[in-house]
Amino acid sequence: MKPIRTIILGAAGRDFHNFNTYFRDNDKYRVVAFTAAQIPNIENKRYPNSLTGENYGQGIPIYSESLLPELVKSMNIELCVLSYSDISNQKVMEIAAGVQALGTNFMLLGPGSTQLKSKKPVIAVTAARTGAGKSQVVDYVAEFLTKINVKYTVIRHPMPYGNLEKQRVQIYNYVGDLDNYNTTIEEREEYEKHLVKGRTVLAGIEYSEILKEAESRSEVILWDGGNNDFPFIKPDLQITIIDPLRENHELLYYPGLTNLLTADIVVINKENTATKKQIDNAVENVKIMNPKAKIVHTNSLIKLNQKIKPRTKAIIIEDGPTTTHGGMSYGAGYLAAKQAKLRIVDPKPHAVGSLRKIYSNYPHLKEIVPAMGYYPKQLLDLKKTIEKSGAKIAIIGTPIDLSKLLQLKIPSVRAEYSIKEKGNTLKREVLKFVRNI
Repeated sequence: MKPIRTIILGAAGRDFHNFNTYFRDNDKYRVVAFTAAQIPNIENKRYPNSLTGENYGQGIPIYSESLLPELVKSMNIELCVLSYSDISNQKVMEIAAGVQALGTNFMLLGPGSTQLKSKKPVIAVTAARTGAGKSQVVDYVAEFLTKINVKYTVIRHPMPYGNLEKQRVQIYNYVGDLDNYNTTIEEREEYEKHLVKGRTVLAGIEYSEILKEAESRSEVILWDGGNNDFPFIKPDLQITIIDPLRENHELLYYPGLTNLLTADIVVINKENTATKKQIDNAVENVKIMNPKAKIVHTNSLIKLNQKIKPRTKAIIIEDGPTTTHGGMSYGAGYLAAKQAKLRIVDPKPHAVGSLRKIYSNYPHLKEIVPAMGYYPKQLLDLKKTIEKSGAKIAIIGTPIDLSKLLQLKIPSVRAEYSIKEKGNTLKREVLKFVRNI
């Protein structure tokens, strides 16, 4: 039989992992292209032959997902495989229907076909949506593991937006390694928070090799998930975070519902800014969908690291993925600015270059600037937008200090955030897990 001609629909992460674990050595299929969505400027590359194996001598081209209909026809495609995260269940079915209308089959790969099995115990932190507070929970768990003297390594969900051959296995031991790997803002946001606290972070493309490296260093592996994707490594303890402010989103987004159904512990975060009705709704959804999961309640605490005079004119910079495909119209910076009673500048009239397109693509963004920095021109556009705004101060709501990276001409302060657990359920469950390994 001829191999099934296949396109993998992705966003530089899950797509490559699905290829590596399921398709690369599978003679039943021949992947002839990847398509790219969500992340700008990752198309028009090739997944290199150093990563594709002997069946793919020239590597695999990557195209924009907008070209999918003509690619299906011109390449005689028989199967399309959706391989990216944080899209609505409705959008999944729209993509599936579009593929089927072209006469082609549609596939979703699950954990059983793509998760690697570790020789060491794995704690995985996942979420129902981007921006639910996953980073805060990872930090909380990591600090507790440090406190109880457990040796661990963080494996981060991939973000290989640069030179793919050089990103096969990335080992981050120090903040300086961020420059060595030419990381984007999005990568820095996820790695720097660990590095400044002395944690090693592993990431990249080839997670079978990344896992072996982590196993050689660790008693426990801590999976730091991306978006609302399920883990690449089979977890022994899975923690899933829900954002009650986005009512019912844990039921309505792919593959966040998978994370809810497979969770051992569900954290309902941001309760200090949610209504009782929103919290009760989240609890009810968890009890219906995953009654065996333990429920943890947390507040998301936000504060500025400096005092600012009320009514100061401020521009707010928020985490990019959270506010774009994550669907949030604000984040920590906006909340901190409101608490400080600052005058918030509308940034849209001052948007430069690529940021204008971002605002056009994501019309829900109104009073914030998404921290987009996937390539140098975007970083420059971000800097110019901030400095053109007329603001007297920039409020940085991202996990890294953007002012240093952008070398802003106006002063800035950071919105710092952390979680506060109501009770000690999460710590108790992690301690019980560690004692049983």
